[in-house]
Formats: sequence, structure tokens, C-alpha cells
Amino acid sequence: MKRRALISVTDKTGIVDFAKGLVDLGFAVLSTGGTFKALKDGGVPAEEVSEYTGFAEMMDGRVKSLHPKIHGGLLARRDNDADLTAMRELSIDPIDLLAVNLYRFRKTLAKPGVERQEIVENIDIGGPAMLRSAAKNHASVAVVVDPRDYDRILAELAKGKGHLGAEFLRELAGKAYAHTAAYDVAIADWFETDRQSSQSKPAYGERYAISGVKRMDLRYGENPHQIAALYAEEESANPGLAQAEQLSGKELSYNNLMDLDAALELVREFAEPACAIIKHSNPCGTALASDLESAFVAALAADPLSAYGGIVALNRPLDLATAGTMVAKGTFVEAIVAPSVEPAALDKIKEARWGANVRILSLGGSIAGAHPPVIKPISGGFLLQSADHPQSAPTLDSVTSRAPSDEESAALAFAWKVCKHVKSNAIVLARSQGEGVYATVGVGAGQMSRVDSVEISVKKAGDLAKGAVLASDAFFPFADGLLAAAKAGVSAAIQPGGSRRDDEVIAAANENGMAMLFTGRRHFRH
Repeated sequence: MKRRALISVTDKTGIVDFAKGLVDLGFAVLSTGGTFKALKDGGVPAEEVSEYTGFAEMMDGRVKSLHPKIHGGLLARRDNDADLTAMRELSIDPIDLLAVNLYRFRKTLAKPGVERQEIVENIDIGGPAMLRSAAKNHASVAVVVDPRDYDRILAELAKGKGHLGAEFLRELAGKAYAHTAAYDVAIADWFETDRQSSQSKPAYGERYAISGVKRMDLRYGENPHQIAALYAEEESANPGLAQAEQLSGKELSYNNLMDLDAALELVREFAEPACAIIKHSNPCGTALASDLESAFVAALAADPLSAYGGIVALNRPLDLATAGTMVAKGTFVEAIVAPSVEPAALDKIKEARWGANVRILSLGGSIAGAHPPVIKPISGGFLLQSADHPQSAPTLDSVTSRAPSDEESAALAFAWKVCKHVKSNAIVLARSQGEGVYATVGVGAGQMSRVDSVEISVKKAGDLAKGAVLASDAFFPFADGLLAAAKAGVSAAIQPGGSRRDDEVIAAANENGMAMLFTGRRHFRH
């Protein structure tokens, strides 16, 4: 009996050549709708599913492949006498290969102004049902979801005289279930987002699923004995670092990507030209300026020792002037991410002694992107939370005898945004450098005691602590941290407030002539 393939794909990349290859190997081809037309136009002899089943498509194509002659042909066990008898009695032919990929649901969601009805109509029913049937019976049926597998499948079929090996069949079945799982996750995510948007107090649902498509294997994880890979959302409406294009440099590492993401999230906080230099996911230098080159210079000057071998993120296209400053003597950069990169800037970076190795990533012209939920694995499960991007600005209450000056207020607003991206306990010292430039001068990160973080930031700042402002991600539980800052000459502070000893902290600020703002909002980052 002639072997039979059923082909019904949304992504028609390479499908005509694949079908021709199957026909050359002795397969008869069944197909549906647009795929059938594409195959006929491409000169592939094919039979339409409705002719084979004797049941015309109905309900605008909603029902076409949901038929016993299709699912019986996919699910029948070739070594089961009862199954084979049922097939003979009902005139069901075995289907030996199924090539299906699904409606582009995420692409539909990304369309501007898309209506709910169109979204619902792009929920595929027949495709996932066929894939699951074929994958369940993978001992006898080859199930194909990825056009990149076509050539390999044809080669293996030719080698196996129309049959594939058991290990390859299992591999294809696993890909098929991953394909349908990811598809269902996209649909579930849409329903979950829709549900939350209609609630006065959004909360996560009873189940949460994640999926991604592998973009690359990484050399290793955080350490050489750990394996790692990079996954990205499929057809994301809000592309981010996972979808960025690497323009040059060595292969990205797990730690590169972690630091690049941290740096990118920081510069996305600002409308003005901004630069962040990151080490171990903490900003060692961050600056705002009227132009990108000035922002980089100020960020580098904030802590040049720590910045050596750092990760740089920019919220403007990387231009020639900034690139020229970047490659000046004494610098060394591991990776750079920017909305885009001017060709001349790329050439300039490559001139540096380290230029051939630096990883340069382009976001494709836009730094905007969604803020997806934050997922943290724990033993036996994971934690899920919304991203730390409040919809409203914090309330700024001046709680000291002296209110901050305009210059201090601007520096405090800058420091507060940076502080949110520093590991707790987090302290950021920053100051105005004139002409619209604001930069960090000292950062204390990840300490168990808040006063230790203050002392580290003061040490980093040196003489620049005098006249600087301070941001703290959480309240001061005691006055000691603020007093350490005052002793170094810090002139103003911003913090959430809410400690039982707020009165002591405010009194310490007043005694030292400091201005202080309470935000009523904490920004822990663990």
C-alpha cells in the first residue's frame, strides 16, 4: 500500500519542495485549504481532505480535519489486529506522516487594533488535535512541525526506504508536543491578561505556564559546570534582549545576557540620553546627559575601576562620537547593547584592541518593550511577580526642616530610579555635574546591613560624596546609615520611610542640615 502524508501548514516555507520530495519517495499527499492550493500551484499532486473523507469543510473551515478517517489513520496501531480490522471495515487508510504547524496566534495578538473575534478565530483546533494524535502514535507516524527539519526528514526517509528510525520519530514527537504546548501557553496567557484587565485588583490565576523557543545553546551557565541556553518568546509583540541581533564579537555567555538585561532595564527608565555600566548585575556607573557621549563619559567616571570589563547599555543609537570615546586608551568593554548601531560606530569599536571580541547587540531600532512577569525558580517550583514598574510616580513628601533644592530634587529623582536596579540592601550616591548631566558617584549593593551599603557607597564616591544626594531602596531602620552619609557630606536623601524610628532618622537629617524625601514606596531587588 502506498504510504500517505497529510500536509496542512500555516508557515508554508519550503513546503512545496518538501511535498515534492515526499512524492518522489512514493508518498500520496492529502492536504487542506490554503496548503492544498499552494501544493497544486507548485505542481504537487495532492488530494483534498474533504474529498478523502467525503465530508465537506463547514463553519468557515472550523471543521475540516476532525474526522474518523483522519484521526483513525493517525492513531491506528500498526501492530494491533483490532485497529487494523477497524480500518479495513471503515475504509480508513493509514497516514504515515503528518506535517502541520499552527495558526500564528501571537502574530494575530500583535496586530494593531485587533478585535477579540479575530483573536478567537485564530485559535487552531484541528491542527493541535492532529498533532497530538500523530505524536501519540509516533511509533508509526512521523509528525513534523518545523520547516527546518524538512531536508533532514527527506534524507532519512530516503536512507530508510520511506521509513524513519525509532529515535528520530521520538524526537519529532517531542517537538510536536512542545509546539502544541507553547501554542496553548500563548492562548492561556491571552485569556489570563484579559481576565486580569477586567479585575479591580488583578491577581494571578490558578495555573501559570511559560514557553519559549531556543535561540541558542550557551557555552555554559553561571559557572563552567552548568549547562545553559537562551530561549525567547515566539513572535513577540514587544521584542527585548532575547530577540536582539548580535552584530559582532564573541559568543554571548549566560552572565553576559544577565548583565545586559540588567543594564537594558536600567537605561529604559529614562527619557533623556542615558548610559549604564553593569558588573555582576549591579550598576557601577549610570549617567544622564544631553548627548550619549557625555552620558558614557560620566557613567565611566563614576567608578572606572569597576567599569573595566563591564557591560554597557545605551538608550540611544550608538554613534561614532560615543564609540570613539569608548575605545579610548584604558577602557575595556565586554558587551554593548543599544537600540541600533551606526555602521561607522561599529567599525570604530572594531578598531580597539579588544574590538574583535566585544559583543555588540542591536535591539532593532526601539528600546521600548513590555515588562514581563518576573520568574524566580525555587526548589520544587517558582515564584511569580509583576515587574517593578509602578503605573504611577511615587508621592514625594518632604519630611525635613529643609526642602531639597531644585538641583538636589533632580539628582534625587535620578538616584531613586537607579537605586531600584541595585541589589538590596541598596544605596546610591549621585550628583549633578552641570549642563544637564547627572551621574552616580558611589553604589553600595547587596549588603546584609544598610549601614554597610552606605559606607561602601561613600568609600566609592570619595571626595565626590560631599554635596551628593543619596537614595535608599528601603527605609533606614536606624539613624546610623544616614549619619554615615551626613558625615561624608551628603546633602539630601530619598527613601521610602515607614520605619518605627522614622522620627530619629528625620531628627538626624535635621541636625545635619540634610533635606529628605519619603516616597512611601520600596524597591527591594533580591
